[in-house]
Amino acid sequence: MKTALITGANKSIGFETARQLLQKDYYVYLGSRDAQKGEQAVAQLNSEGLTQVEAITIDVDRPESIKAARQVLGLKTQVLDVLINNAGISGGFPQTAAEGDINTFRQVFETNFFGVIETTQAFLDLLRASSQPRIVNVTSGLSSLTLHNDPSWKYYAVKGAYYTTSKAALNAYTIVLAHELRDTAFRVNAVDPGYTATDFNHHNGTGTVADAASRVVKAALLDADGPTSQFFSDDNAPETGISPW
Repeated sequence: MKTALITGANKSIGFETARQLLQKDYYVYLGSRDAQKGEQAVAQLNSEGLTQVEAITIDVDRPESIKAARQVLGLKTQVLDVLINNAGISGGFPQTAAEGDINTFRQVFETNFFGVIETTQAFLDLLRASSQPRIVNVTSGLSSLTLHNDPSWKYYAVKGAYYTTSKAALNAYTIVLAHELRDTAFRVNAVDPGYTATDFNHHNGTGTVADAASRVVKAALLDADGPTSQFFSDDNAPETGISPW
């Protein structure tokens, strides 16, 4: 049975991603920084008949929490097939480059960028033990530098200084990591779940959580011939599904 770890999975897109992977017979380690909320999420899935799941406490802002989670997971499995770096924050709005609070910049980068790097590095050995390891970095359509320089783009005016820059940095890390692992069985990709109605945007999004999670799951289930070092975004590129970086 294949295994997956999802950070920030106790609610919204992360939770629905866990549900969909469970439905595909994966064993899911549901990451949550709050242990109680993680257990509550597991109980909800169990009530739906999805039992191949357990909560793992992991706060990607805290290196000691990431290390502890790696130790816990190492006692449960010697192989991790999928790592989904889903945990993320916006930093609140409005966000301006000229007047944005530097501490908020640091906080958003800690979660959206540095937390992903530390989590990935911590679990890389378990992923290497898989025959077809997959790393999915959940990004945003708003992280495309190419599109942000195109006045005709529908989101051209939406330039959140904290969030956009942190996700653009995450995209760059995805490219570099995929390149380093290019001659292995790894597939490393960034996925834009779309403008989804969640607590993250006060439910102003137009997409559903189910559709958003399906995009993440699709990247997690890539076969041996699947692409790597891609920025998947049905929102930015409805015809090809591949967004410009």
